[in-house]
Formats: sequence, structure tokens, C-alpha cells
Amino acid sequence: MTMISSVGSAQALDGREAGLQAAHHALNGMGANTPKLAMVISSHQYQARDVFNGISSLLGDVPLIGLSSLAGLTQEGLHPHSVVVALLSGDFNADTMWLPGYAQSGRETAAKVEQHAAARVEQQSLLFFADGFNGDAEQFCGGITSGMTTVGGLSSGDLHTGNNYQMAGSQSGTGGLVAAFLRGNLKIGIGYDHGWDAVGRQFRITRSRGFWLRTLDGRPASETYAGLFGYPARDWAFPPLNYLARLYPLGIEQGEELTVRAPIRVEADGSFRMNATIREGIDAYLLVGSRAACERAARQATQQALLQLGDVKPAFALVLVDIGWQMLLKAQPGAEINAIQDILGTKVPIAGGYTLGQIASADSSTPKFLNQHIMVIVFGEENSQ
Repeated sequence: MTMISSVGSAQALDGREAGLQAAHHALNGMGANTPKLAMVISSHQYQARDVFNGISSLLGDVPLIGLSSLAGLTQEGLHPHSVVVALLSGDFNADTMWLPGYAQSGRETAAKVEQHAAARVEQQSLLFFADGFNGDAEQFCGGITSGMTTVGGLSSGDLHTGNNYQMAGSQSGTGGLVAAFLRGNLKIGIGYDHGWDAVGRQFRITRSRGFWLRTLDGRPASETYAGLFGYPARDWAFPPLNYLARLYPLGIEQGEELTVRAPIRVEADGSFRMNATIREGIDAYLLVGSRAACERAARQATQQALLQLGDVKPAFALVLVDIGWQMLLKAQPGAEINAIQDILGTKVPIAGGYTLGQIASADSSTPKFLNQHIMVIVFGEENSQ
């Protein structure tokens, strides 16, 4: 049985109609093949329940997971205020879970995922989406110890209110994690990279608590950025600067490599609201991105993903891109898709969206939490023995 995929997208005034139309377009591309998994990327401006109702009216009980995003992506480029539906069919099975307690404890959520996986003896892969504003992604990563291939992204939405959602089956909400366990004749290749480089400005993290980075070099984080970029510190607490701080993440010294950590927004007290904890007393470097570097990173991530597939032909690509890329590429919307297609070609269906982080495991290791990256996940049919 050959793996088949199809992607549909639609814009409408309400989520039900957008979901219905997107699912209709995707189903048209499946021919007589029965979908085994549906992946949904939906504008945070729609209500999750409306989107699901529109999609399920056509797909019925097809296993489904989805997340909210600032915009959707397909092989045609960027789709603001839209619903994107990707359908996958082949010699594999999928079952989904809705875990509403992720925001309260990433560790307990990981334990439930591991428990569910352990009930099956066959090899499986985990694809998941989780809340990007609430919950400790690094804590979740530390709890995944079974060595199964794990890949996913963190939903985005309204950067001011934190409004976002996840959906699995008929359940949806905020603060959760949705998981699809994939088993059977399926192979997944994962690649990721980023287009941000250190520019030489170094800071000491002098005060940090939880997800809030309070001070750099003994001054409020906004004051430090004000000195670098020339805008008054008070302006960083208001749009657009409080969100554009995402464009200027920090490279944290961890071993020989810099770990990228990006603010979600600047708070009224001048602190940076992160979605990963950063230890006090360590050094960080200002990072700056460019279109050329991001396009190069997109091509490298795609090459890396295809390399993991080996001689398996890609049937579908899921692309999870940090929201910083959308800000940086605003004058060239969809430039990252063009770069991916330089390597992947234009025939492979693509679906994706903008996230507040990505997670992937490599070589059965503990999953890694990433900020500011592009992640390309290619799906193909494993050669039968």
C-alpha cells in the first residue's frame, strides 16, 4: 500500500466553514484512499470547536490532532486567517490522546505518554502538539525516556493574551498536549536549523525566575535592549516592540554550542517572558537573524530530514517554523517554503504553521526543546521486508 497525502486550506468568516472547506479540498486529493491521520493547523482567531465541527462533518472518526497558529503554511506558501488540513493514508495506524494537564506538569504528562506507549510492543513514533505559552517543554522532554522517535511543536496564538489551543479527536482546549502514536509501515525523517547568529554582544543573566528573565548585567532586560537598539526602555513594554523582541533572541552558553532562547514578549516591568527557564549566573549572546541565513537553514533542515529517510521516497512534509521567522520574513511571506522546495521539489505536499518552539529526538536520545528553529518532518513508507 503506497503512502498518499493531500493538503487543503481555506479562509472563511467562521471556523466551521473554513474547516469544512479545507477538509473538502484535502479529501478531493485523496482519491479512493482512506485517511489514517489528519493534521490540522488552524488560525488562533477561530474557535477550536467550530473548526473541529467543520472538519469532522466530512472526516468522521479519522484520528486527528491539531494546533493553533498565527498562520498556516502549505506548498503554495503562507495562509493567514485560515485552516490547513493534511491527510495521510498508508500501511500504518494512528491513535490519538488528549492530555489536558500539560500546563500543570510536563513531567506527569510525559509519564502518561510513556505509559500509553508501553502498552504496545511494536515500534512506534510520537507526533505531538502542546501549549506554547503554558507548560514546561523542557520538563516534558526530560520525561520521555523510552527512546521512541518523538517530534512536535508548541502552538502559537495571541501574543498578548496567550490565547491558543490544541485539538485531538473531538477534544480541544488550552493548556494541553495532543499526541498521535504512529505504528506500522512508516518512516519519519527530521531536520532542523535556524538562521540566527551571535553578533558579539555578551550579557550575564543576573536575575531569572521561572519563565521570566528579569535582568541582564544587573539591569531590567528591556533597559539592556533599549541601550542596544536606541528605543526607550518603556517602549519595549508596548506593541510592536514587546513582540518584536522575538527577533532578537539570546544564545545561552551550554557546552560548546549556543542554545537559542527567545522571548515571547516583554512585560510591563521590563522582564522577558520566555517559555523555557534560564539559569542565573550564565552568559548569553545577542543573536540576529537574516533572510539569507533563514533560507539556508530551511534548505539544510530539509536535507537533514531527507537524509534520515534514506532511500524512502517522501510522501508528505510537516513544517513547524518559529514565529520569529514570520516576523523576519514579513516582506517575503512564504520564503521558507520556497527554500524547502529547492531541496524537496514541488510535488511533495506540505503543511505547517508558526510555533513557539519545536521538539525532536535524534538517535533515540532524550528529546530536545528548540526556540527560533525551522523543523522539517518528512513522512514516507518504510520498505517492507
